Formats: sequence, structure tokens, C-alpha cells
Amino acid sequence: MPILLFLIDTSASMNQRTYLGTTYLDIAKGAVEIFMKLRARDPASRGDRYMLVTFDDPPYGVKAGWKENHATFMSELKNLQASGLTTLGHALRAAFDLLNLNRLVSGIDNYGQGRNPFFLEPSVIITITDGNKLTHTSGVPDESWNKILQRTQGPPAQASACPGPSEVC
Repeated sequence: MPILLFLIDTSASMNQRTYLGTTYLDIAKGAVEIFMKLRARDPASRGDRYMLVTFDDPPYGVKAGWKENHATFMSELKNLQASGLTTLGHALRAAFDLLNLNRLVSGIDNYGQGRNPFFLEPSVIITITDGNKLTHTSGVPDESWNKILQRTQGPPAQASACPGPSEVC
């Protein structure tokens, strides 16, 4: 009885159109619909539970929870609109928080006792995005990647007005 969590990028960049005139968000919606139809044919998928989460800030990013029926899921999928900024890191964190909350509710995880290994509920996060630059909700580019690069490569070289060795200037 796995949980399949679809994390859909609903940033404004998903309004881009392909050469056929279809938006990226429409392609993402179609991909999820096809996946759901193909998965429904498999007898092993009878106990699957689906979640639909977008890049919107929590709690607005949860469009269909694990207790929603198939019709609600598909209705929410069709109603997705692209606006806002790409916040992949925040969206992934919200997705993991939702899965952890589900584990607490279902008794897989317990405070003080940890995880019960004999209860197993696999979860899959399927992320669909156009891959545009990561940004924050404040509109400022996410500098965390630059900080990581600086730690691994060292600080950027300082420019000097003196063309010769530092002893000469």
C-alpha cells in the first residue's frame, strides 16, 4: 500500500509554451494523468494512495491528501495554475514533512520508540519541474548553492588593481 506523492512545479515559468503551443504545466498534468491510468491497470496498485502537492507555500501546496478519492485528486490536478516562484527546496521539505506526518498518524513512527520496522509503507515522491533557477519567495535568487560552491571550491579570487606581485604594489 505505497503512497505516491506527486510534487508538481506550479511556478510562473511553467506557463512557457512548447512549439506546439502546450504549456509545461499542461504537459505535467498530462504526464500525471497517463501515469494514473497506467497504474490503475496493475492489480498490485489497488491499495495505492496518492497525494498532490505543488510548490506553493505550506499549507496551500497540498491539493489532494492521502485520504482523498481519485475524483478529487483528478479535479485538483486539472485546476492547477502556474504562478509564483520556483521553491524546490521548500516544496521537497513540505513533501517529506507530509510523509513523516502520515507515518506518525498511521503508527509507523512513534515518539520515544522510533520507527516500527515491522510496519512498512513505501513512499515515492515524483517531482515534475521545468528545472528553472531556484528562487526564494522573496524574489531573491537562492544563495545557498553559491555558499555550497564556496565551501567546496574556496572563496572567489579577489580582483587587484595592481598588475604585478603584491610586494610591488
